[in-house]
Amino acid sequence: MLYFAYGSNLHHFQMKRRCKDSIFIKKINLKDFKLTFRSKYRAADIEIKKNSIVPGGLFEISKSDEKKLDVYEDYPLLYKKYYFYYYGKKVMTYTMVKKSPFKFPTERYLNVVKRGYKDCKLDKKYLNNALKT
Repeated sequence: MLYFAYGSNLHHFQMKRRCKDSIFIKKINLKDFKLTFRSKYRAADIEIKKNSIVPGGLFEISKSDEKKLDVYEDYPLLYKKYYFYYYGKKVMTYTMVKKSPFKFPTERYLNVVKRGYKDCKLDKKYLNNALKT
């Protein structure tokens, strides 16, 4: 199945550790969403915003990878699954259940996300904008 990563799972080494079967395909943009950080974990989340985009990584993952991600993402309590179509193919990602106010991420978490942006060759301006809110 296809999985869209936009936070710490962009980090190729971490993603491989969590999901041994995962294969990074390419970078893509999720349209009409914006990146933010929230919850007591200060983790990445996406929310609907017209004319905005969230850059991320498209991965191929196995069924067992998905089960592992469900555990890491605290599904269905912290995150729920969100599906969208990319060129006719169904893609799964996670979005937080409770849309609590913005919370600046911890330095450790942010460094993992930054490394992921580098790994996937994403434009850092979207990350920087998300941190300004």
